[in-house]
Amino acid sequence: MSLKAKLEAIIYAAETPVTLEQIIQLVKDSVVSEGAADATELKLQVRAALEELIADHYSPDHGIEIRQVAGGYRMSTKPEYHDVVRAFAKSLKPPIRLSLPALETLAVIAYKQPVTVPEISEIRGVDAGGVIATLLDRKLITTAGRKAVIGRPILYKTTKEFLLRFGLKDVGELPSMEEFEKLVAESFQSDLLAVEGQASSHEVSPKSETVEVAEAQAILEDAESAEHVESRARDGAA
Repeated sequence: MSLKAKLEAIIYAAETPVTLEQIIQLVKDSVVSEGAADATELKLQVRAALEELIADHYSPDHGIEIRQVAGGYRMSTKPEYHDVVRAFAKSLKPPIRLSLPALETLAVIAYKQPVTVPEISEIRGVDAGGVIATLLDRKLITTAGRKAVIGRPILYKTTKEFLLRFGLKDVGELPSMEEFEKLVAESFQSDLLAVEGQASSHEVSPKSETVEVAEAQAILEDAESAEHVESRARDGAA
């Protein structure tokens, strides 16, 4: 049995990203029996096989790729197939949505972490305390100690769960603030046009706080929607 096939099977079966160290421990005995002299050579062989496997899935004949996410390796739908996968996900159940205040607060934390509630509130211009509990409950953020100032307010940062849900290797993969602001502005414009269109045909009730902001949500939710269904889609195909 080839080493590359073993790695593919491990990554396929993993519910969460599997690290290089975990993979090495799982295949160590077989690789050593095939001639790996020491730990360094073992690691080199596993890494080389992993790079070949990643290259194989890079082929346009594959709808799945192997990506580094949150410190490990995971099978993911290729970006060009996210639309069809997202449609499949939505046919199963509605995607998880964040309210606009929660989305704004999460974005501030992601870009400015570690950050305190007063700092978040100052950036947003409104009190952010109310949505912190929601983000903590969803395990998208966690505490990061206390800031060394008067009152010692709690610092918050994003979590590994945040990276897992949104398919990010690290927060460095987030779009720039300029790109984010542009997408938010475009989404509000689209949202406004949609409301005006509804108003022309019937009375429009006031929009609730949880109305989806399409492109802004896409930054954080599109990856979640696609990543969330990847393992389910693979299981269904098995």
